[in-house]
Amino acid sequence: MWEKQLIETTRGNFELFKKGHGEPLCVTHLYSEYTANGNLFADSFTDHYAVYLINLAGCGHSTDGLDDDSYSMESSVNDLEAIRQALGYNAWSFAGHSTGGMLGLKYAVQAPRHLSKIIVGGLCASADYMYHPGSIYCVKNANNKRLKEIFAVLANANATIEERRAVNKEWTMMSLYNKEAYEEMLRRPNSGKTVSARLDYYAYKELPNYDLRPFLNDVKVPTYVYAGLYDAQCPFEFGVEVANLVSAATFKAFNQSNHNPFIEEEEEFKQFVAATV
Repeated sequence: MWEKQLIETTRGNFELFKKGHGEPLCVTHLYSEYTANGNLFADSFTDHYAVYLINLAGCGHSTDGLDDDSYSMESSVNDLEAIRQALGYNAWSFAGHSTGGMLGLKYAVQAPRHLSKIIVGGLCASADYMYHPGSIYCVKNANNKRLKEIFAVLANANATIEERRAVNKEWTMMSLYNKEAYEEMLRRPNSGKTVSARLDYYAYKELPNYDLRPFLNDVKVPTYVYAGLYDAQCPFEFGVEVANLVSAATFKAFNQSNHNPFIEEEEEFKQFVAATV
């Protein structure tokens, strides 16, 4: 299990969970809520890093934020910087998957001074993935209609736990190349419940204008980018694009993975993580 901490900062109190030893590494996702069960992605780093798995504003027992834009990437980066300072670190690294990876790019653009490195994947540097037919978020994708129905269930306060689990499984299965990996995911402690208010902010307020590509050439933070060849959320080419735009980037392709190489190609992903130390 992960060690729970509640950290008081200049921007409010934040709940986090710590595990592992080594240099400090922040892990979070833009709209997920964690518990002491940890997270499968974050678990990949605990052999090499002291990992801080963070509940952002509005998640778990963290503060609900300072203003109407508390769920934005910009505000989230400011919160992470306040947490870093409260923990007493002059610098730390950041790892993020999917929109967590997008947040990592924003961190490297907005506040690079105290970042040792970022490790990011399953991501896009712009909203273009929403228009790529290979992405389940694109209206031209065969799974898009059902995905919208899944989001409606997750946003419904009256939905039962069983209903939520069922649709979460569907969403996950859309994003697995090796479907057998789902059973392995179930066998392990995990958390990362979708926080609908944060997802809605991202989808309706931030995503329409999200484009970090003009700024990535200036990123000097050491950057490790990975992508699954069959990624059905943010197609592979968008990870390649990020790596090509960041001069300090190293790129790793996972050729037998969809959106979750940290479980679909677990041993190879662990080797990738070890190479970032």
